[in-house]
Amino acid sequence: MHYLVCAVILAAGVLKTGSYSLENTVELDLQLTASGRPPLNPRFLSVTIDASLASEPKYIAFLGSQKLITLTRGLSPAFLRFGGTKSDFLFFDPAKNASAEEDILWDKSTNQANSCKENKIPSMVQQKLQAYWPLQEQIILKENFLGTYKNSTITKETIDLLYRFANCSGLHLIFGLNALVRNTQEQWNSSNAKLLIDYCASKKYNLSWELGNEPNSFRKKSGLHIDGLQLGKDFVRLHNLLSTYSTYKNSGVFGPDIGQPKKQSQKMLMRFLKSGGKVINSVTWHHYYVDGRSTSKKDFLNPRILDSLASEIQIVLQIVSETVPGKSVWLGETSSAYGGGRPGLSNTYIDGFMWLDKLGMSAKLGIDVVMRQALFGAGSYNLVDSNFEPLPDYWLSLLFKKLVGAIVLNVSFKTLQDVSETKIRVYAHCTNIKNPKYRRGDVTLFAMNLYNDTQQIQLPRSLSGKFTDEYLLLPGNGGLFSETVLLNGNVLKMVDDKVLPALNGKEQPPGTPLVLPPQSFGFYVVKEAKASACL
Repeated sequence: MHYLVCAVILAAGVLKTGSYSLENTVELDLQLTASGRPPLNPRFLSVTIDASLASEPKYIAFLGSQKLITLTRGLSPAFLRFGGTKSDFLFFDPAKNASAEEDILWDKSTNQANSCKENKIPSMVQQKLQAYWPLQEQIILKENFLGTYKNSTITKETIDLLYRFANCSGLHLIFGLNALVRNTQEQWNSSNAKLLIDYCASKKYNLSWELGNEPNSFRKKSGLHIDGLQLGKDFVRLHNLLSTYSTYKNSGVFGPDIGQPKKQSQKMLMRFLKSGGKVINSVTWHHYYVDGRSTSKKDFLNPRILDSLASEIQIVLQIVSETVPGKSVWLGETSSAYGGGRPGLSNTYIDGFMWLDKLGMSAKLGIDVVMRQALFGAGSYNLVDSNFEPLPDYWLSLLFKKLVGAIVLNVSFKTLQDVSETKIRVYAHCTNIKNPKYRRGDVTLFAMNLYNDTQQIQLPRSLSGKFTDEYLLLPGNGGLFSETVLLNGNVLKMVDDKVLPALNGKEQPPGTPLVLPPQSFGFYVVKEAKASACL
């Protein structure tokens, strides 16, 4: 399995060079020439808002939070996918009035979602919604657990607030349409979708589209089985409908948002692509490592579980290559643990190992976009909690955006041993050229140490004379289960609702190894690397 990043702990015994021990040291083999992979999508790291947030429409008012908009803007450019299981149980009613909470956020005098002047959620409304939110969250999670879903209605104001949030955050909205509205012949009934598209077109909203969520589980969720061939025809129907609008004739269509590629899902994906693959812009599928109801700490630090993603990516890429060659592939919804995540794990520092490794492996193997479930909402796998406080994975994502560029580099270790038990994991990219601190030719590494003791990574000789900026992320109080994170020893937190903190690296002199404390991760920018792939 040549694509796995592998490491070896060098021979025991304490060898020293300068003040650094060579015990627990690995040496990198880093190729500074182009890897041959196409550049990453500028929106490679993207996010979702689960449609369950709108199952009771008043809670969409949370998206009026100035603090949440500021946090989301930090992740731009990105897609914002509004979808998930509940998207197949939402119906648009253009005649229904907004809730009081939605209405108070909307400036009826202008009614412009393109206007990003400050119009934050009133504190009394926010406090009221937050007081009721724990109960609503339990209702959402219970629906997921039981697999029984009720239909809900969304209004024009729901769409307005959702679009305003995406637009003012600098994200491109992808709206998931209900695929379970069916005619007697089990063909998709597009009448309700047309009402929604009509409204969006009247407002000239710039957005893209999906149809349905995890169609492989439709029978379980609704008792309705839809064949892959039929689903492909439904996407053709959607494509033809959008072609009648000047606003949307060239808009993006993404699907089928299939679940993990087990045998039946593989078959459904192949049949879907044969009948509808030509009308979609990218192929989307979903991935979670573990079940949120039963997972444990050891799973989040298990290299075999992390490595399992690679084989699933290869399966999907092969299916796509054989049916619609050249079509890009997205992780259209993904996180650590399905079922809303695991409280105390998915929302703490330890989740960063799964998230950072997924970003690195996806980029290395050719995934075009990775959409994190979720930015905000019900469950424990969000980037931002219900008090609008950023969690460790948010800061990890923000650093990824600021430091990691579009060109993937080949990196490995000079000596390979047990490839199945890799506990030091390293990925390399050209540095983000939009970061004013760095120049073309600089290289960004991000690394994880799953061991219980400190590990050191030695740069190759060609880079040993370069200065390196270290961005070491360590947990705050609570250790691996901390909901705060330290950047080079300083707690990361917002300056205020409109300002994110400065993200400053710690310069290390030439020859300094990259030092990773036990069970930790970080980013490293090698300055003046003059990597030809990055020039």
